[in-house]
Amino acid sequence: MDDLVALEERLAHLTRAVEEMSDEMARQGREIDVLTRRVALLLQREAEREAMEGGLGAIPLADQKPPHW
Repeated sequence: MDDLVALEERLAHLTRAVEEMSDEMARQGREIDVLTRRVALLLQREAEREAMEGGLGAIPLADQKPPHW
């Protein structure tokens, strides 16, 4: 009987650990989504800024080859 109680306790602890990890993964997923949107906005803003500064015909900095090429 003691073995059964020990197994039930272990199962309860493992179940709680899995639930906590699941909650943390969901939180991290939401945070990644927010950060991904922010990076996309920053990239868009920078592209617009480069286009405004460079005028027509200018190559955006992101598309230019590095000087060592």
